[in-house]
Amino acid sequence: MLTLVSEDIERYAVEHTTVLPDYLNELTDYTYENMSIPQMLSGPIEGTLLQTLVWATGAKRVLEIGTFTGFSSQMMAAALPDDGILVTCDIDPKAAEVAREFYAKSPHGHKIDLRLGPALDTLETLNDWVFDVVFIDADKTGYAAYYEKAVELLAPRGVIAVDNVLWSGRVLDPQTDEDRSIAAFNERVKNDSRVHHVLLPIRDGVMLIRRA
Repeated sequence: MLTLVSEDIERYAVEHTTVLPDYLNELTDYTYENMSIPQMLSGPIEGTLLQTLVWATGAKRVLEIGTFTGFSSQMMAAALPDDGILVTCDIDPKAAEVAREFYAKSPHGHKIDLRLGPALDTLETLNDWVFDVVFIDADKTGYAAYYEKAVELLAPRGVIAVDNVLWSGRVLDPQTDEDRSIAAFNERVKNDSRVHHVLLPIRDGVMLIRRA
């Protein structure tokens, strides 16, 4: 993953970000000890940014495309009202099992609806829904399709957050299909007159998008 700041600055930023609850520290430790690509976990800085977006928008419905072990969905669910709902999509049954185990340890787990299966199939079942916040962090070659569906489902004052848009710096010289997909996605958003957006150099790059 692209390192934009020194380890000392990263540590300082974490130390000056709201402390995670114990069950999310436990989830973080479990993920790094047991999952093959633990860095997919969004972490306290990005997780708290997402939580703040949910709070700031007054969201009641959140859509997440890409659950992994459920850290980011838990962070966002904590900012939802008790009758709010977060729908999260993933295709990995092992990761989903871990996510559900830790949802059960959270006071906010009842707000989370994890749907296992291809995300685009799940999204087709949500055509009557409107979401206040959408977080995209799944297979990179699918970003364009997920984005188009997210815009369709987005509330008028909603926000889309997209992870990994710097892709370890490989957007500057794309070589693989994933590299090219992320670079093409960034250009798609840049040239989309329907939206305003900002690319934040946080972790591996986070794009925030709203309606124009």
